[in-house]
Amino acid sequence: MGITIRKITAQDNAATASMIRMILREFKIDKPGTVYTDPTTDELSTVFEHPQSAYWLAEEDGVIVGGCGIYPTEGLPDGCVELVKLYTSASSRGKGIGKMLMEKSIESAQHFGYNEIYLESFPNLKRAIEMYEKAGFKKLAAPLGNSGHFACNVWMLLVL
Repeated sequence: MGITIRKITAQDNAATASMIRMILREFKIDKPGTVYTDPTTDELSTVFEHPQSAYWLAEEDGVIVGGCGIYPTEGLPDGCVELVKLYTSASSRGKGIGKMLMEKSIESAQHFGYNEIYLESFPNLKRAIEMYEKAGFKKLAAPLGNSGHFACNVWMLLVL
């Protein structure tokens, strides 16, 4: 398996946005209040120029097959960062790529000195939620911060 994990660049924006939207359509969560309609999805390399943030891509044989990052979302408690935009293409699932991307993002959070990681998801993303739970994320009763993704209804927190 020739998987490379690397930071996003401006040249990756179009391919990454296309992959994310394709996956959201696949899971029928291509609706307002998700990253599907979020205009920043088309400019992820710019979004992740923000200090204390990082976005990692998984590339297999020169093709982007996944991505995941951390972002200091407005309104989160001090020391807390959001795990954002974890996606893997249908052809790459079951190979541990999502887990590699999540772990790389958790390492980034630790590197920046965060002590909690928050995420938002959907109940129909069962395999992702199982992976988060195995990593130690616990479900919350309500959202934290101001992601703007009001359609998400699963909220989880990992204490580092």
